[in-house]
Amino acid sequence: MNAGNYCDVLVIAGGGGGGGELGGGGGAGGYRTFDKFGIANGVTYTLTIGAGGAGGLASVFGAPGANGSNSVFGSVTSTGGGAGARGVNSTDGGSGGGAGESRNPGNGNAGGYTPVEGYNGGDDGGSAGPGYGAGGGGGANAVGVAGTNSAGGNGGDGRASSITGSSVTRGGGGGGGVYSFNAARTSGNGGSGGGGNAGAGTLNTNNAGSAGTTNTGGGGGGATRGTNTGSYSNGGAGGSGIVILAYPQQFPPLTSIDAGLTYSYSTTSRSGFRVYSFTAGTGTVKF
Repeated sequence: MNAGNYCDVLVIAGGGGGGGELGGGGGAGGYRTFDKFGIANGVTYTLTIGAGGAGGLASVFGAPGANGSNSVFGSVTSTGGGAGARGVNSTDGGSGGGAGESRNPGNGNAGGYTPVEGYNGGDDGGSAGPGYGAGGGGGANAVGVAGTNSAGGNGGDGRASSITGSSVTRGGGGGGGVYSFNAARTSGNGGSGGGGNAGAGTLNTNNAGSAGTTNTGGGGGGATRGTNTGSYSNGGAGGSGIVILAYPQQFPPLTSIDAGLTYSYSTTSRSGFRVYSFTAGTGTVKF
């Protein structure tokens, strides 16, 4: 007999990439958690850790980022975060990408789950303002903040979980970029839980967005445009996801773990529990 008949589970997908050239922030990867999730002893379960989406390239029209990849544990799938963009609509995902330059933000909860796995991206500040800002990417716990005519929106905040024994916030959306050609402007910050900041809104400089934090599913930050000439900047990549399993220590360790999975294991971080944190790869585990 191994893990009894239940296991606490946290499944977070990869975050979406931020948009290039004053783009919206990337949406956080879908966030799904279960207390006492039913499992069967002796059964093999597939795990996949979703990669973060690439940041948008300023050399490509609309400079859209890429959606993050799904994370999977058995029958549970979390949806990759939506991408931020500029000049084209941002995309849907676990959380939606923030909007840039009079386009639509992406919607969150693309998987249609209850409770929701993430929230919508923020709207943008239009293209009429002196320094119009893009919207922040949606987070696992909040909608991305809308941009204004002088500032990029912050990414939506992530959610906290104590599955490992300590409270950790993951799933923050990326900050939205801003147009700072005629004056320094305020760019959006990433949401709590690994969202990447937008490029700094400095005058006469095009600044790339920061990547979402690894293994949080954080969205990438949007790029900021500070000149009307030269090479523009790229959005930040989304952070990779994570799958965490925790079950009572009275039951033995997992029977098998595929070599294709990267993980850490602890019997001390959460009192009385065996905690497996899978941080990369695809493979199977057996209870």
